[in-house]
Amino acid sequence: MPGLMGNDAHVPVLLEETLEALSPRVGETVVDCTAGRGGHAAAMASRVGPTGRVVLLDVDPANLAAASARVEAMGVPVVGIRDSFVRLGVRLRERDIVADVVLADLGFSSNQMDDPERGLSFRADGPLDMRLDPNGPVTAADLVRTLSERELAEIIFRYGEEPLSRPIARKLAETRKDQPILTTARLAELVTEAYGSRARSSRRHPATRTFMALRIAVNDELGALAALLEDLAAAATSSVGDWLGSSARIGIISFHSLEDRLVKRAFQALVARGQATAVTRKPVIASEAEAVANARARSAKFRAVQLGSRQDGAPGSFSPVGTDPSDPR
Repeated sequence: MPGLMGNDAHVPVLLEETLEALSPRVGETVVDCTAGRGGHAAAMASRVGPTGRVVLLDVDPANLAAASARVEAMGVPVVGIRDSFVRLGVRLRERDIVADVVLADLGFSSNQMDDPERGLSFRADGPLDMRLDPNGPVTAADLVRTLSERELAEIIFRYGEEPLSRPIARKLAETRKDQPILTTARLAELVTEAYGSRARSSRRHPATRTFMALRIAVNDELGALAALLEDLAAAATSSVGDWLGSSARIGIISFHSLEDRLVKRAFQALVARGQATAVTRKPVIASEAEAVANARARSAKFRAVQLGSRQDGAPGSFSPVGTDPSDPR
């Protein structure tokens, strides 16, 4: 598929599985709620062609511009919207757009991770920011400075599933009395100190879960996902003419157990109410080859449903090799 990868180092996860499940077709309107660098969008654009349309949303203006340019270069009409997918339905209604395919990849782009100024990684020192939207009101440094020790521990435990959340929060609270914690390197150093001797036997960097927890909190990622799922459910129950087509396919790629749980329950509810059919019987996970080639894919889980009764030629329920055997649904 020419133009799918371009010169961008970012590799979209579960690409073939996503295309198979969502089955974008010539002339359809596809919506990528999290455009990133446009990997998934370009792949879907190649399927819908110049008579179709690709709608891109992203809170990061640089990523939105890059993804839009990537799809436009393929000769496919693009509608770029700088906004959170929390307002997806509103933005599509404003433009009288009805989606045939909706995809949300809840991960963040490699360029965001690799930019020290974004503060998303401890691999290089940078400001303790972590905002996916550069204009967002709260940074990770703000949370570390203002939250109580108990609140920090709760966030690190809930969002990071970090068993050492209390000693980590205690270490941060004690340190900030003397000096603010403003950089990623300093935060990672303090978390490692809180781990003590356990840091040497940890299979991952001790700060991994704490960084993830703070990023989720800074960007209200679970709240945004819950709002998107509520919007999708409302559109599924509304009359014809809303922003979701009557047989729209919806897919979501999550990277955290809390995210996947929300998606699983929302999709199961749609199926139970007879408003949708499951396209993926179990969460689809990366093949061993993809997990080795792309570390980001290791924790990815993909689920998809189709609204209404399945139409002739629409995707069927499938369970490729990369399904998660530990999940009963």
